[in-house]
Amino acid sequence: MSTDSAPAAQEPDHPAIHAPPPGLPALFLAFARMSLAGFGGVLVFARHAIVDQHRWMTADEFNETFALCHFLPGPNIVNLSMVFGSRLRGIAGGVAAFTGLLLPPTLIMTVLAIIYARFGDVEVLRRILAGISCAAVGLLIAVVFRMMTPLLKQMDVVVLILMLGVFTAIGVFRWPLQAVLLIAIPLSIAVTYVMRRKVAA
Repeated sequence: MSTDSAPAAQEPDHPAIHAPPPGLPALFLAFARMSLAGFGGVLVFARHAIVDQHRWMTADEFNETFALCHFLPGPNIVNLSMVFGSRLRGIAGGVAAFTGLLLPPTLIMTVLAIIYARFGDVEVLRRILAGISCAAVGLLIAVVFRMMTPLLKQMDVVVLILMLGVFTAIGVFRWPLQAVLLIAIPLSIAVTYVMRRKVAA
C-alpha cells in the first residue's frame, strides 16, 4: 500500500456497545424496579439502569432522548418510558415500560388509600399523617426561602415589589394563579429589560 494513501479510520477508544434489546417482560420489570426505588424522583435510577446497568443506551443517547421528553406534554420520566420503550420494541415496548413505571406506585397508593379509609380515624395514624404534612410544609417553606435568598441579597426595590405583589395577589386575594402569571411574567420581563437598558446606557 502506498505511503500517500489516507490512514485507515480508527475506532474510538470507548466504542458504544449496546446490549441486545430487552423483551417486553424485561422492559416492564426494569421500569417497575425504577419506580419502586425512585421515591421522590426516578430519573437517577432510570439513567443508572438504562445506561450503566443494562447498557441499552449510551450516555449521549439517553441525554438526547431525555431532552426530547422535555418538549412533550406530561411528566418527563413518563415520557421517557414511552419514548424509550417504543424505540426498542415499538408500541408494545412503550406500553410495557409505561405500565412498569406507573403500575407499582399506583397499586401501593391504592392500598394505602384503602388502609386510610379503613383506619383514618385512628388517632395514631392521624398524628403520623399530621407529622408528615408538617414535614412537607417545612420542606416547601425551606425551598421557598432558598429561592428567595438571592433576590433578598440584591435588595432591589422593584424586584421586592413584584414579589410582594404576586404573593399578595395569590396568597391574600386568592386570585387565579394563571391570571396572575399572565400579568406578572410580561411585567417582570419588561422591568428587567428597562433596568438593563439603563445600566448599559
